Amino acid sequence: MTYQARFTSHTLRFKFDARTSRGAITEHTVYYVSLWQQEKPDVIGVGECAPLSGLSIDYRADLSQQLAAVCEKINAGTALTEDGTMLDAELELEAWPSVKFALETALLDLRNGGKRKIYDNAFSRGEAGIPINGLVWMGEKEFMQEQIQKKLEEGYTCLKLKIGSLHFATELELLETIRSTAGADKLTIRVDANGAFTPEEAFRKLERLARYELHSIEQPIKHGQPDLMAQLCAYTPVPIALDEELIGVQQLPEKIKLLDQIKPQYIILKPTLVGGLAASAEWIQLTEERKIGWWMTSALESNIGLNAISQFTANYDITLQQGLGTGQLYHNNIPSPLQIERGELWYKPGQEWGDVKRPGEVG
Repeated sequence: MTYQARFTSHTLRFKFDARTSRGAITEHTVYYVSLWQQEKPDVIGVGECAPLSGLSIDYRADLSQQLAAVCEKINAGTALTEDGTMLDAELELEAWPSVKFALETALLDLRNGGKRKIYDNAFSRGEAGIPINGLVWMGEKEFMQEQIQKKLEEGYTCLKLKIGSLHFATELELLETIRSTAGADKLTIRVDANGAFTPEEAFRKLERLARYELHSIEQPIKHGQPDLMAQLCAYTPVPIALDEELIGVQQLPEKIKLLDQIKPQYIILKPTLVGGLAASAEWIQLTEERKIGWWMTSALESNIGLNAISQFTANYDITLQQGLGTGQLYHNNIPSPLQIERGELWYKPGQEWGDVKRPGEVG
């Protein structure tokens, strides 16, 4: 089967300065890979490549050249496998996880009619929503308080706070305020440190955080310290979820070694960062075999990538709130049937998708 491909870029503009412990961002450039068969040029699958600065191993100056090379090889007749990877051994997509995710989801979209229906399940049919956490971004205390109040009014039963930029005592005050509003039986609280704690202070801070009956903390110390992370996970008073720790871990033996050494309570999967949906499915299988919890999180993709991740997630028996509430972050997101209602993400089949088929239209 002969395919054709091209890509275009789109710069997403945040509605506010999105702050993490790694700094603030105001815009995010993503790339859309369009894929079609020569015999059916009007049916086009679209996938999103959206690596993140400071996180993605393929956030590189030569990303657009790599995308051009991928499209050139496809246009020259390079075959694709069912999961969207290339049979050409000369192209090592393991070094380009966001490109692999884009190609994989574009192929899935194409094979399902090119209508952004990646999977057929209750979510994509509009019959069921996906419970999600309400994301509270870093900022001044007043800004974070405003976000918290808004999320509670919108009906979220799970909040996720990014911590690590304010004074720790101020962050504890915010948690105290939330808990005075709703106990752990009514409101789940997650925090994400993005590796902001030093190994020397991490356990002491975890002990103080435990007073607020947190569901979990993401990546309390920087990734790449497996022995220290294993010690924390063994004795932590707050369940630990690995996030950045998974980035760059591509081979099955490496994944097994990481999970068996660290033994985390949870892992968090971002397909853009870990190499796509098939790679995420492999992680899920390994964690479930080890009785480790997991949830999916988008990584600031536009609605194109968010939609693919959400439909993939809905294939599983979901028991935890997912991190899929990022579709409202941008002024110029791609119009989509995705909507958030009372703390759940829904797909509304009757609503139209914005067109991202032709280069330049959304750039």
